[in-house]
Amino acid sequence: MPGGQAQKEFFVNQALAILDTLHARTVIASQPASPPASDDGECFRVTAPATGAWEGCEGHLAIQIGGDWHFGVPREGMQVFDIEADTSLFFKVGWQAAIRPANPANGTTIDTEARAAIEQLINVLHDFGILPPSSA
Repeated sequence: MPGGQAQKEFFVNQALAILDTLHARTVIASQPASPPASDDGECFRVTAPATGAWEGCEGHLAIQIGGDWHFGVPREGMQVFDIEADTSLFFKVGWQAAIRPANPANGTTIDTEARAAIEQLINVLHDFGILPPSSA
């Protein structure tokens, strides 16, 4: 019998657990090491420098299934919400968070600052895939 066929249910259950976790598109937190205790289905984003069971998995999504960690490799355009940081992250070459544009101020330079803030906002919306690339 080919490897894995004797325990098909295990592989199907594992695949369904991964799909269920990734469908929510949320991570509990972004951290370099596994928490001391976690429940099945909990998902974390692995940051550098990863240690312990997560060593060598920087940037991956770590999912707890059956007492073991399983790792999902992010793909270009993937988005998750980091619950602890209260922010959305998107994967474009690496994980990135949107940067809040500075509020315009200072009266005489308000037009210049407002234009810079609007341009920065447009760039963030493009990076998150909300706006298409410039056609110019």
